[in-house]
Amino acid sequence: MIKALNLDKIGITASTACAIHCALLPFVLTLLPLWGLDFLANPATEIFMILLSLILGTWSLGKSYKKVHHRVLPIIILILGFMCIVTGHFSGITVMEPILIPAGGFAIASAHFLNLKLARTCTHN
Repeated sequence: MIKALNLDKIGITASTACAIHCALLPFVLTLLPLWGLDFLANPATEIFMILLSLILGTWSLGKSYKKVHHRVLPIIILILGFMCIVTGHFSGITVMEPILIPAGGFAIASAHFLNLKLARTCTHN
């Protein structure tokens, strides 16, 4: 029997991968072409990872909020995470980018983790 996909676990993985990608990219940027991984420095890859995290987060946390635990904290953490990412990408302050974007990715992963924990401890479902 195939288990249903757990969107929070996928969201944790996607958000953490995004945070690690953004944190390490400045350090390994010059080595990527040597390893055949230059596509990781492509802005389209970054936008894809952000959109994937946004879709998974909105879907998973929204569904759990409405149907399971009715707690708003995971959604607030998700929003703060995306605010960090958007600020890091579009503020024009390049010094803040390597700090805000990984912090936002880890905040999104934390929102999924909290959502998963709340859904598991919910007794009325």
